[in-house]
Amino acid sequence: MSRKAVIVGGGLGGLSCAIGLAVEGFDVTLTEKESMLGGKLKRVEKSGYRFDRGPSTITMLHAFRRVFERAGRRMEDYITTYELEPRTRNVFFDGTTVDLSRDASWMREQIAAYSPEDAMRYPAFLEEARRVYGLADGRFLNRLMLSTREKIDPMLLRDFLKVRPTTTLRTLLARYFSHPYTLAMFGRYATYVGASPLRAPAIFAMLAHVEADLGIHGIHGGTYGLVEGMARLAKELGVTVLTDTEVLSIKVRSGRAYGVETTAGVLEADEVVCNGDLLTTARLVPDRLRRRTSSSRLDTYEPSLSGFVLLAGVKQRYDSLLHHTMLFPQRLESEFGDIFERKVAPDDPALYICNSGYSEQGTAPEGGSSLFVLANAPYLSESWDWRERKDEYADKIVGMLKKRGIGGLDTAEVLERYTPADLQRDTYAHRGAIYGISSNTLKQTFFRPGNRDPDISGLWYVGGTAHPGGGTPLVTMSGQLVAERIASTKV
Repeated sequence: MSRKAVIVGGGLGGLSCAIGLAVEGFDVTLTEKESMLGGKLKRVEKSGYRFDRGPSTITMLHAFRRVFERAGRRMEDYITTYELEPRTRNVFFDGTTVDLSRDASWMREQIAAYSPEDAMRYPAFLEEARRVYGLADGRFLNRLMLSTREKIDPMLLRDFLKVRPTTTLRTLLARYFSHPYTLAMFGRYATYVGASPLRAPAIFAMLAHVEADLGIHGIHGGTYGLVEGMARLAKELGVTVLTDTEVLSIKVRSGRAYGVETTAGVLEADEVVCNGDLLTTARLVPDRLRRRTSSSRLDTYEPSLSGFVLLAGVKQRYDSLLHHTMLFPQRLESEFGDIFERKVAPDDPALYICNSGYSEQGTAPEGGSSLFVLANAPYLSESWDWRERKDEYADKIVGMLKKRGIGGLDTAEVLERYTPADLQRDTYAHRGAIYGISSNTLKQTFFRPGNRDPDISGLWYVGGTAHPGGGTPLVTMSGQLVAERIASTKV
């Protein structure tokens, strides 16, 4: 008789884990509280405009390919990808533009236009990014660290020291660059994991190699195609998918999870895997059933940053925008003090724009554009009320874009606003944080909450809060790693 598993949450981590367990012969049921799968990644279609609300920068394709290969399938039969070159356009307040590229010589030329000194050091920095990625990929990203023996592996500890865990990203960048533009451009990688470049560890410099060398990719039909492809594979493998089904509690008997109580009834299982934010889903087990952890301990983690999103369907094209464009503000990095210290929406935020119509047709009516605009924002607190200030802040962003030559949003055919409060409502995002916990400290980067519950046997966690961390490739990897460990665990 096959072992039963219930997956709580249908994001990329949950889908990845469901596929991995189904391949191992488990009877898998996946529950999702929303009407569609995807977690923080959703497709929005309105008035002929199509958007991905959620992650749009896809890197480390091998992490997704591995999911399909474990099932004996070709990813290309489910998902069609294309490489973006240039990768991302970086536009500074005075109009200086740097298009991130695989061509290191061209990168040097672009940087040299404003800082010959930084341009000379770019190859050495890229080599450092490659070195750090090699260490991370070899020692940290592709393995779970659940037991004391795994954590104190001498080789792991040796390589841990080599990634300079006590050095901040900003400090590392300053060893190579001096111009504010270069520091801001590569410092943005901290936001990919919900952190500030002034506080995040230097290991995230590896993302320069991930993007420039390994590549940034698009998905035909939009990033939501990843969800569709993985969901199709899961169903082919026999996974039962229950949407519009919210998990109310995790059932525990004698210290072991034996299922979940949902809005559709009780689902029994030998293993329960939570894909929602660990800081929320761990609370599905009452404190009285725990021995070592409690909800008060979970509250000691600093949440990651969140985001304020505009989805704009506009009846015009934008020649200045690539598929991915970053608009840097006049006051570089002032937003991080607003976000993490004052916990208010930034007065002068950097703005990320995804213009997917640059790469493929069909995202908007003829002559139109579907723009996803993101401003980093604080996690939810009493310092900022999105119900009262959502429209005001949207108007501010529209005005900022107009000043930067991105007009027309004030007369857009579609203009949807999405706040951290909306994110918390729609997903299990604790305090509306995109990445679960921040990576602003050594502890929260390298010693994240474990993938296995410390008190409840048979209860596991995948996703951005758990190891190996946030971002679409890593949450997908976490699902596969947990599936492999569960399958190898003796009953």
